[in-house]
Amino acid sequence: MLSRRSRLRLLGAALAAAGLAVGAALAVPGPASAAALTEVTNFGANPSNLRMYLYVPDTVAARPGLLVVNHYCTGSGPAMYSGTQFAALADRYGYIVVYPSVTRSSKCFDVSSPQALRRDGGSDPVGIKSMVDYVRQRYPVDAQRIFTTGTSSGAMMTNVLLGDYPDVFRAGAAFAGVPFGCFATTNGSEWNSECANGQVLKTPQQWGDLVRNAYPGYTGPRPRMQIWHGTNDETLRYPNFGEQIDQWTNVNGLSQTPAYTDSPQAGYTRTRYGGTGGTATVEAISMQGVTHNLPVDAAQAIRFFGLDSTTPPTTTPPPTTVPPTTPPPTTPPPTTPPPTTAPPTTPPPSGACRVGYVVNAWNNGLTAAVTITNTSTTAINGWNLAFTLPGGQTITGGWNATYSPSSGAVTARNVSYNASVPPGGSVDIGFQATHNGNTGRPASFTLNGSTCTTA
Repeated sequence: MLSRRSRLRLLGAALAAAGLAVGAALAVPGPASAAALTEVTNFGANPSNLRMYLYVPDTVAARPGLLVVNHYCTGSGPAMYSGTQFAALADRYGYIVVYPSVTRSSKCFDVSSPQALRRDGGSDPVGIKSMVDYVRQRYPVDAQRIFTTGTSSGAMMTNVLLGDYPDVFRAGAAFAGVPFGCFATTNGSEWNSECANGQVLKTPQQWGDLVRNAYPGYTGPRPRMQIWHGTNDETLRYPNFGEQIDQWTNVNGLSQTPAYTDSPQAGYTRTRYGGTGGTATVEAISMQGVTHNLPVDAAQAIRFFGLDSTTPPTTTPPPTTVPPTTPPPTTPPPTTPPPTTAPPTTPPPSGACRVGYVVNAWNNGLTAAVTITNTSTTAINGWNLAFTLPGGQTITGGWNATYSPSSGAVTARNVSYNASVPPGGSVDIGFQATHNGNTGRPASFTLNGSTCTTA
């Protein structure tokens, strides 16, 4: 059996090895700015001897938001600064970032002790609250735009902070965490094997009561929550994903039945509760086949918080990539309206194209992921893919192509950045649609007038 120290290391070892540790090779560059991460000392009450690191961008918004970013076990504040996109996004949107750093030997946040699980009870949450107060005393922070996020142990602390200080934090984003109170222990241990293994199961009401009991008598608004979890999480097992949904929907007085479901990218299922838009009260993203070593999509967390309220950048930064390969962005690239006059196209010979078509359906909605492969020996310059949707299906949105009309005989046309397909090359497109029960696929496809084989 693994020792307690070995189990704690599991929370951060994969993340650190993959590029979140200080000095590791990073998949994305650090912030391109003259601003720098600075350590702040004597920031206020700090019962567990945390260290505070502060990032203030060169251009701060008139009423800046404030984001607390919590690290994984074995990690640190500087590691999260270097290994995620939150500071680079702060350069664009003018918010301020605090990176707490644990000094105890495990480098894990205290999300287990009775002191940590009640408001002003002591331990790490008190120190983090002091960091927030320190920044608010020195900058004109918008009190309605204070948020927290984190990975693994930091995701657990995100849950704890929202429970302890619902009057401070307006929303959180937890990447591979567990519900508030799930890791609770009474023997001084930092590790709760039952919770880690997904064996602590409660009703939504019971989970909600744990949060409410952290701040008895509080009747104000509760924070919104964004939850990310991989189905193959080997360290904090996948049942913790559903238990977090139960907890935060109950805390906010919501049904556990989603108001909206979609698949923002292949293998991802996103559900929203209490609303259907991008800032729904609870948003949960299940990542099929992903382990504890999950990608941290900072841009999507910032979008959920509403910290991207200034003029958006021309390109969205990619998610911080923890696994060795970079997954596609959660948000599909924007589509470009078709030109008034269609560009000339190079028709491939008959049978010299192949189309893969994968449907992910739910209730009355579906997404279709389409791969177009040029199997000819000549390049295709400009393309259109024609197909007929099964009856009852209507396209509501798409990516990497324009689609017209939205039902019946549809033509998907290239956008500016994927018009050319070299011999043997492929282009991935897709769309979201509603359906009336028929989730089938088109019977055939033609590319620039030539019939394609199907996969």
